[in-house]
Amino acid sequence: MATHTLDFERPLLELERQIEEMKRAAGDTVDVTKELRPLEAKLAELRVEVYKNLTPMQRVQVARHPKRPYPLDYLNTVFTDFVELHGDRLFRDDPAIVGGWARLDGVTVMAIGHQKGRDTKENLRRNFGMAHPEGYRKAMRLMHLAEKFDAPVITLVDTPGAYPGLGAEERGQAEAIARSLIEMASLKTPIITAVIGEGGSGGALAVGLADRVLMFENSVYSVISPEGCAAILWKDATQRERAAEALKITAKDLLELGVIDEIIPEPAGGAHADPETAAESLSEALKRHLRQLTKLKIDKLLKRREEKYLSMGALTEK
Repeated sequence: MATHTLDFERPLLELERQIEEMKRAAGDTVDVTKELRPLEAKLAELRVEVYKNLTPMQRVQVARHPKRPYPLDYLNTVFTDFVELHGDRLFRDDPAIVGGWARLDGVTVMAIGHQKGRDTKENLRRNFGMAHPEGYRKAMRLMHLAEKFDAPVITLVDTPGAYPGLGAEERGQAEAIARSLIEMASLKTPIITAVIGEGGSGGALAVGLADRVLMFENSVYSVISPEGCAAILWKDATQRERAAEALKITAKDLLELGVIDEIIPEPAGGAHADPETAAESLSEALKRHLRQLTKLKIDKLLKRREEKYLSMGALTEK
């Protein structure tokens, strides 16, 4: 049974309780398979129905779910032979950004991602997945290392945003993000980004300028959080539902706008309900795009990357 239940999941929780109580009452002596079957079928149907009709703000809640898989989880399931690399060679190692060599489908790649914590202690160490400038400089160092050895770069995005603290600003947070965008635009190796949870503001974009941008079905990608947007526009953070709708932050919205290239399906109940199936979906998508991109010559790859981002949005002159 889920240990962290979202508001809209409560009907599921009641059915889960009934199933657990029936199993507990039966113990090992009574076979209740026949009685459980209709309840489990009803639970599966209800889970599909609930997750099929989520509002944008509800998808934000799913993207933030504390049991949702993080980059290190996928690095142990989707990838093999992961060797973590540390430090930006300028200031320190930022635990909010993890990265290193790994293999995907037999290909050596550089995998980089935002890492949150599972408990308070780890979240404090990893700063809730909010990177400092040294985190982005570490990511840039690893990307250039990948370029040197002709290895593709794969980034896994899951952050509320770049850390806005005084120390981070003093060490050049905005410059580090801007520099990362410039470097990724011209990096002479394939880049694939997957938004696996929250894709918040420049903190996400700093490692998200890629040849292919993929998003999990219940992940979000936005210039600002719904709460932050509501506080700025309406001076009322409780207007977050309205803000989430207006921001067009869901995978479906962003695919229609041409900001992302593909939606990765999630199991019924979200990636947190079935991490193994979510990992299989991510693995299939990454391998397919990796095979496609590695066939392209670098000149053609860079040209397509340039065209991809120049074609976004519209310019009107008066």
